[in-house]
Amino acid sequence: MEILNTRVAPEWVDYNGHMNDAEYARVFSLAVEALMEHIGLDAEGRARHGYTLYTLETHLCYRREAHEGEPLSVALTLLDRDAKRLHVFFALNDAEGNLLATSEQMLMGMNQESGRPDAFPAPVAEAITALPQAETGAWPELAGRTIAIRR
Repeated sequence: MEILNTRVAPEWVDYNGHMNDAEYARVFSLAVEALMEHIGLDAEGRARHGYTLYTLETHLCYRREAHEGEPLSVALTLLDRDAKRLHVFFALNDAEGNLLATSEQMLMGMNQESGRPDAFPAPVAEAITALPQAETGAWPELAGRTIAIRR
């Protein structure tokens, strides 16, 4: 499911002439915000439910360069979930559908009053069930990777 469309902003381009590595993280952060809006945790929803999402872990893989002004789209796949966590996979593509980067993330639902993890509010949990979910054993190729020097 496409969750975000944007363009490479001029200020995202570094001394190498392409999008800086930190800006890929920015785009994926914007994708989390778009996901939050999609499941009812926009500003109004966060205030109404006293609830938000925190990012616990991120694994970013860079595949290709992006350049100033280039259109970008981010697709979302839900890998797993429980009562208060989402394991998501984002794929960043260019206008031709080339994979530029991926971000696998663990997101935690947080009660804003207590500052502690808490179960998703019922309307949010219901919206989550409509997200595209990867079948067990059929995750995207770059999901579940670890960092290591392969020998």
